[in-house]
Amino acid sequence: MIQSRMIGDARVTRVLEYAAPTHDPAFLFPDLDPALLAAAADWMAPNHYIPSMNRLIVTIQLWVVHAGGNIVVVDTGVGNDKTRGMARMNKLNGLVLPWLEAAGAAPEKVTHVVHTHLHCDHTGWNTRLVDGRWEPTFPNARYLMPKREFDYYTDALTQAPDPIIDGSWADSVMPVVEAGLVDFIDNQIEVAGCLSVEPTPGHTHGHVAYRLRSGGEEALFCGDVMHSPIQIAHPEVNSGYCSLPDVARRTRRRVLEDAATNGTLIMPVHFGAPHCGHVRRQGDGFRFEPSDWPA
Repeated sequence: MIQSRMIGDARVTRVLEYAAPTHDPAFLFPDLDPALLAAAADWMAPNHYIPSMNRLIVTIQLWVVHAGGNIVVVDTGVGNDKTRGMARMNKLNGLVLPWLEAAGAAPEKVTHVVHTHLHCDHTGWNTRLVDGRWEPTFPNARYLMPKREFDYYTDALTQAPDPIIDGSWADSVMPVVEAGLVDFIDNQIEVAGCLSVEPTPGHTHGHVAYRLRSGGEEALFCGDVMHSPIQIAHPEVNSGYCSLPDVARRTRRRVLEDAATNGTLIMPVHFGAPHCGHVRRQGDGFRFEPSDWPA
């Protein structure tokens, strides 16, 4: 499935890998008071939470930006044929590639692949299996990775395996590094003439967001600063995957404050339908306003 919209003169397309009611709230958000989720059920259901199952809907999606002569893929999902410890990610056989082609982003046409961070559900389509080898999916693109993120995991993985990286370092990250396709980026640079890089640490040590500005409008590809709209209503709630809990809370509140002030369209990776929206002020806090896709 693909959906597209314009941000100024840039076209943004959402490419779905999968979405399902997969996560027990107590697992994804171990510090979330169940009473807060119950109070939010009227607006979280049915797109973000299924009360009868007590499951949160989690989406895996890729974002594609057409701007000027560039075609940019933001984060690359789980990928096909990857051996993963989590059953919902193991050995997928999905249709992301034909949907990318339908979106005008056939692999050979993509000019840039950018990563908010390097967890296994954000790097998988960096490579695809060809004759038993992991080959770069986007052979003509520059793959941009946050340097702090890469350096952190390069060191950490020598100490112990990381279940959130899983096997992706070997099958999705290092093959593109070894192919000479990776540029390691620092914060506050411009990518592909259309995206500015902003540090958003907390979920991981080197997490970044990418801000798209065009024609007086802006959108923020914010990766895993938030996994669910419940974190907009309750920005103090971290996921169980946040490496730096206090930093993550501060970053999340800063991103929400900025989005509410500037009217930024936020485009996370894991929200349920319609998968993006605006942050509005509500009393001393915030609320999520979904943004439907044009027909």
